[in-house]
Amino acid sequence: MSSSLERSFQVLEYLAARPQGQSLSALSDELRIPRGACHRLLTDLVQFGYVRQMREHGEYALTTKLAALGLNYLSGSGIVDIAQPLMDRMAERSGELVRLAIVDGERLTFVAKAQGAKSGLRYDPDTGTDVRLSCSAAGHAWLSTLAENEALEIVVRQGFGNPAEFGPNAPTSVKQLVKLLQDARKRGFSMIVEMFAPGMTAMAAPIQRAGEPAVGVITIAGPLIRLTEARMLQLGPALKEVAAELALASAASPILARRTPATLADTATAPARRSRR
Repeated sequence: MSSSLERSFQVLEYLAARPQGQSLSALSDELRIPRGACHRLLTDLVQFGYVRQMREHGEYALTTKLAALGLNYLSGSGIVDIAQPLMDRMAERSGELVRLAIVDGERLTFVAKAQGAKSGLRYDPDTGTDVRLSCSAAGHAWLSTLAENEALEIVVRQGFGNPAEFGPNAPTSVKQLVKLLQDARKRGFSMIVEMFAPGMTAMAAPIQRAGEPAVGVITIAGPLIRLTEARMLQLGPALKEVAAELALASAASPILARRTPATLADTATAPARRSRR
C-alpha cells in the first residue's frame, strides 16, 4: 500500500500536468486512490497551500507555491546567473530557442531558456519538464557521454514512450538509438529531425569537464524550415564552445558543482551494485 507521502507526491505530479484542474473523482480513479483517502490528501494539500479548490465542490488545481519553491531553489543555485548570458548569446546567434537542462540522477530537466526567434514561428515548450531521453536532442547528448550499456539501461527504465506522441522519426528500438548516440559522440553534439515533434528539429551539446560526468546539456530547437540539418552542422562548433564555457563556469554553481563527486562515486560503485542484484 502506498504511503500518504507517496500519494501526496502522486497528486502533485498529476495536477502539475493539468493546470486547468481536475475533479476529485478523476483524481481518485486515475491515480487509483480510494475516494476518501484522496479527499483527505487534497484537504491537507489545500491546508498547506499547495493545492486550491477552484470552486466549491469543483476541480482541484495547484497553487503557485510549488513553482515558487522551485524558482527560489534555482535562484539560490546560481545556475541562471551563470548560464543566461551564454544562452542569450547563443540564442541571438542561432535565432532559435536555446535551453539548459541539468542532470539529476537519471533525469534531465529543463531549467532555463533564451528565445532567439524575434518573429514568425516560435518553438517554446514549457520549462521545468523532464526530458524524454530516447527521442530528444538533450537526451541523446547526455546519453552519449555515458557507457553504452549504462545509457541503454537508463532509457529502458524510462521507456521509449508511445510513438504516436512524438515525431515520425522517433527511435523505437535499441538499435536505432545506439546509432544516434554513436553519431552524437563522434560530432560532440546531437541532432534530431522530427523525432520529438513533427516539423521540429533540435541539437544539443553536453556540459562536461574533462574526466568528469556531464552535469547538463545546452540545446537549440526550432522549426525544420529554419533549423535544417545543414544549419545545425554550421551551429555545432559554436554550441560546443558555449557548452565548454558552461562546464568551466559550473563549479561556481552549488547545484552543478556538488553533482560531480556524487556522480563519480555512483559511477565507481555501479558495477558492484549491479552485481549484488
